[in-house]
Amino acid sequence: MKDQYDFTNGKRGKVRPQEPEPEGKTRITIRLDQDVVDRFFAMAERSGGTTGYQTLINAALREYLDGKAPRFEDTLRRIIREELKSSAA
Repeated sequence: MKDQYDFTNGKRGKVRPQEPEPEGKTRITIRLDQDVVDRFFAMAERSGGTTGYQTLINAALREYLDGKAPRFEDTLRRIIREELKSSAA
């Protein structure tokens, strides 16, 4: 096998320095459901490529943390009210 992969005269290429982390950003690894990722990708594509999917995920998380996203309980109450109103009619 060494005959096929003989690197005795090989030379190592330049090692690129690691890119510095952008100010205020932290690199993490996170596992998300594929359907969630697909929706953010689709949203990014609809924006015409002006906004990346990671930026959209960051904005959604920030909106939730700032309390601007509708709470689950509020949404559930609204749906129940609408259903009760439509069934009473």
